Amino acid sequence: MPAWHTDSVVDEGDVRRICLGLPNVTERQSWGRPAWFAKTQVARIWDDGVLTVKTDERDALAAEDPDTYFWTPHHERHHRLVLVQMDRIDEPTLQQLLHEAHRLAS
Repeated sequence: MPAWHTDSVVDEGDVRRICLGLPNVTERQSWGRPAWFAKTQVARIWDDGVLTVKTDERDALAAEDPDTYFWTPHHERHHRLVLVQMDRIDEPTLQQLLHEAHRLAS
């Protein structure tokens, strides 16, 4: 069952808590939005309720659930960036996404 069917969706506070619990991650503003960085960007709030993360699985995620995982023309040139509708994922999914993004950004 897709994560968005659960009662436990995630928000910016969950992203912050998980990111700041990862090694060598700091928070700062990026384009006026909260973002978390290791050597490079781990995650960023793209818009209200929408998170940007790095992943090697962008195409597969979007193919499996395009209402949850997508990108804009701005992200087209960055093959690892995917946008995530946070109200459609649960915390274990968020943790998995952020751990992978951290690995790619470290």
